[in-house]
Amino acid sequence: VQLVETGGGLVQAGGSLRLSCAASGIIFIRNAFGWYRQAPGNGRELVARISSGGTTNYADSVKDRFTISRDNTKNTVYLQMNSLRPEETAVYYCAAPLTSVWGQGTQGTASS
Repeated sequence: VQLVETGGGLVQAGGSLRLSCAASGIIFIRNAFGWYRQAPGNGRELVARISSGGTTNYADSVKDRFTISRDNTKNTVYLQMNSLRPEETAVYYCAAPLTSVWGQGTQGTASS
């Protein structure tokens, strides 16, 4: 099983990034996925998750700004992040909880 995140980068505060997580070696449609982040000096926190059926859940701090989605034809999970805040600068990780597999992470930075 492999998860590969892409799409990180540097934006100004208030800007947007779209992260992608490409999965391989997994029965994609049967799995839930989550996006997590870890800022310097902090623990890893759940940002959003999506079930195999498409049900979504978000951390309170990102509701109405972030959107998680999945494309079962491309074995890919997305995280659209709008109105980014400097304190949300972090490494963003994709995970498939049932497999305990994590991606390598992608850096997302919102400059003030």
